[in-house]
Amino acid sequence: MRLPLLAFDTSAAQCAAALLLADRVILREEPMAKGQAERLIPMLEEMLAEAGIGWDELRAIAVGTGPGNFTGVRISVAAARGLALGLGIPAVGVTRLEALAHGLPRPVRIVDDARRGEVYVQHFTAEGAGQATIVPLAGAAADDAPRSAYPIAHAIALIGAARAETPQPRPAPFYLRGADASPPSDPPPVILP
Repeated sequence: MRLPLLAFDTSAAQCAAALLLADRVILREEPMAKGQAERLIPMLEEMLAEAGIGWDELRAIAVGTGPGNFTGVRISVAAARGLALGLGIPAVGVTRLEALAHGLPRPVRIVDDARRGEVYVQHFTAEGAGQATIVPLAGAAADDAPRSAYPIAHAIALIGAARAETPQPRPAPFYLRGADASPPSDPPPVILP
């Protein structure tokens, strides 16, 4: 395993992080609807200081890639890619749904709130993961979905540590729904010579 490994996720209304060390795990999770971009790096620095290590001692990064809040996913993926590039270490992407399924007996069906009266659903078996979908809340009984075995950042760290041993594609956002924002409908300004 490539340790120490730093993992984080801002795909939901929180800023969550885990620092996986050889002898322990340091966890942080702060609920927040906004402000993840401003809070993420200071939170990571606090965790490194608590462990008594510097950025240059990290051996890998793992990041939650969604599905979730469009801006939140982009914040964490961009931070992971930038840190990995700057530190010269691998970055591993982990979906929120696979992190929620980590450590649970298979088969398991993960149901996660997608807001707007919808949920994300994905089935996991011993053979692998099924297709992730987004369905109306009425079409998926969330009460039969098990609780996750680990806090989200801890699960991302454990999955990332296993994957960091082999070459991985760069983390990329995993969306099941388009962005809420749309391009402006006004015509572009005329540029005068």
